[in-house]
Amino acid sequence: MTALPADPGFRRGGVPVGARLAFPTVDEVSRHFLSDDEPETVHIEVHLPGRPDPRRLREAFHRALLLHPRILVRQAPHRWYRRSYEWELTGTPDVDPVSFAGPGPDALARARARALSVCPPLYRSPPVRLEVVTVTAVRSVLLLTLHHTALDAPAGLRVLATTAALYGGEGTAVEGSAPQRRAPAGQHGDGRVRWARPARLARVTAARPTRAGSAANGMLLRELPLPQPDPAAPWTVNDRLLVAASLTVGRWNHTHGRPDRPVRITVPVDDRPRGMAMPIGNGTRLVEVPVTPEDRSDAPLLLGRHPDPAAVTRLLHTTARRTRTLTAHRRAPLGAGADLLTAPVLPVGVRGALTRGVRRAAAPWTSTLLLSNLGRVPYPLDFGDAGRARAVWFSAPARMPRGLSLSAASTGGRLQVALRWSHALLDDPAGAALARLFEECLALTYGLRSAP
Repeated sequence: MTALPADPGFRRGGVPVGARLAFPTVDEVSRHFLSDDEPETVHIEVHLPGRPDPRRLREAFHRALLLHPRILVRQAPHRWYRRSYEWELTGTPDVDPVSFAGPGPDALARARARALSVCPPLYRSPPVRLEVVTVTAVRSVLLLTLHHTALDAPAGLRVLATTAALYGGEGTAVEGSAPQRRAPAGQHGDGRVRWARPARLARVTAARPTRAGSAANGMLLRELPLPQPDPAAPWTVNDRLLVAASLTVGRWNHTHGRPDRPVRITVPVDDRPRGMAMPIGNGTRLVEVPVTPEDRSDAPLLLGRHPDPAAVTRLLHTTARRTRTLTAHRRAPLGAGADLLTAPVLPVGVRGALTRGVRRAAAPWTSTLLLSNLGRVPYPLDFGDAGRARAVWFSAPARMPRGLSLSAASTGGRLQVALRWSHALLDDPAGAALARLFEECLALTYGLRSAP
């Protein structure tokens, strides 16, 4: 069986095993903010109709790591006065990242709790953990936990796709389709709106403190109908998700007596190819999209118990135009400010203190929530005798002061949505209520048609 390495530069005349690479901007900023109270984990779970053979799956995952050598890294020892954090390429794993959870009624719940509360350590290669959970006598779940300082969800999904291809006996790992982007057309300006302090979700937490050792984040997964595209409409499923998230925040805050403020949503944009040559690491750039009506007189029409369909349609049009314009402009992954803060001029310890100080000062202007939409999963994720993936969920960290993330992917004609929140913002009953409200708001966007 032969397959070309995903990152050939690391093995063929490029950076050799044992070399060190300075942290890119996204990795360094994430490293500055690490806290035991809010683990920086990305969770991906793949639901299979069958149960993979443990030996073959472990072997396939280890071979997938070798084919994507950029995942085989650990943080090199550092001192505060160094000019940067560094990744050290190891070439082989320091530890076996694959484990198999015994069957049980709460085995999957416990694995999810670990994914939200326990980061794979950065000082061991690779900074990932794959747990195989037996759900029933025939069904299983692959739960991959990534340390977000090193990797993002698209990179983790690419490695799982390679694992599936190798497990299924393919000679080369399956290629993925390229991300679909609509070309901007008929837009004026850069999609920005007048700057204003963004909305913050109203806090609802239990009076009693969270017990020690519990997960810092709560999470709910939902499988929903995938809205059928309207060829005449300018909006996408992603625009529907943005509008539904904005309506959810607005109606939630209105119910809890919070003032009406503009909802601004951070959206990761990933332009990497989905094939074996996909760069592994953190490869998205963040775009902040204002999801507010152009005409403020529409606000009360959107916040009522039964939002006005015409006002929702107008908000979809506005959001689609803004999103296409903003995502079409290539910018630094975290903006020019982050590039300046991470420039290797001062020692990394000093830069970290400055970055944390800037974050505290800018907290009131942080976006309302993060929405990460992978769209249709571009890989078959066919595990041979264990079957093809029936559903794929993933979730992104929900760090305060934002404290809320919404993640979506589609598989098998269904939409898999994960809502994740900080327990400093919402307790679990409040998170469940917010998830129900989001489902209701998303349903409002279904069936709407673009005006002729």
